[in-house]
Amino acid sequence: MPPLNALKAFEAAARHESFTRAAEELCVTQGAVSHQVKALEVELGLKLFHRERQRLVISDAGRTYLEVVRDAFDRLAAGTERLLQRQSSGVLTVSTSPDFAAKWLVHRLGAFAEAHPEIDLRVSATMHHVDFAREDVDLAVRHGEGNWPGLDAVRLAAEQLFPVCSPKLAARLKQPADLLRVPLLHIDDRKRWQQWLDAVGVTGRELSGGPVLNRDSMVIDAAVDGQGVALARTTLAATDLINGRLVRPFADTIAIAKTYWIVCPKATAALPKIVTFRGWLLAEAKRDEKAMAKLARPRGTAPIRRASAG
Repeated sequence: MPPLNALKAFEAAARHESFTRAAEELCVTQGAVSHQVKALEVELGLKLFHRERQRLVISDAGRTYLEVVRDAFDRLAAGTERLLQRQSSGVLTVSTSPDFAAKWLVHRLGAFAEAHPEIDLRVSATMHHVDFAREDVDLAVRHGEGNWPGLDAVRLAAEQLFPVCSPKLAARLKQPADLLRVPLLHIDDRKRWQQWLDAVGVTGRELSGGPVLNRDSMVIDAAVDGQGVALARTTLAATDLINGRLVRPFADTIAIAKTYWIVCPKATAALPKIVTFRGWLLAEAKRDEKAMAKLARPRGTAPIRRASAG
């Protein structure tokens, strides 16, 4: 195969009938184009151009070869375009937890599909962390601290843990101690509520009542239905808070070390369809943040306290 640079110089010179204009197009010197073409002529053993009265005239052999070179370049361009189109569009498989899918992602998918009809989005809700090398998954939204070796990880949003309940139930809550007189909704165990109550100074009472559920989405939905007060993470509660189905009765908050991250293999992080979806996720999270900031500040008897929570 002749050197690609020599073929590019030959094609440009033949199209412009000028080494000078070919050099301008290729951003090299006129001498470099002339040298490349001469080297190609030597390698082929053919005269590709004639110099007539300071004009560059393509030879019969050059004209025949030009058809071959242009066809090859056209095929390369078409193949590259098809490859880029497949990277920009087609199927995009996303893995996320059932909680994130149910409370944050699913109700937004229509807007994404309308904005990006070229991407065929597939969402797989699962609790296990996918193995990108073995599973047909392009991108995942994971809950953690962002330290997954070999993966590109971008934080979706900062998170906190705070009480939420229905507006009707909130009317019965004037101070944190009132929480001991209403049903509390628990996730897995009662440690989260005990930690929050200790942080706001409600101590000396053991928590024994209230259902214990094993999914954050279940606890939030129960709170929306007025069944009790839940401790919710910012991301999962945002939609219900913004739409008024939930309110925050108190301002006190526990900071959370873990939050949601957008992850994918480093090798594919720059693929157009992944860049598009990641950018859309971040824009949606930013929109939630702005909407949450406009909500009425929850009342509280003490400044916001922060402690570490998983």
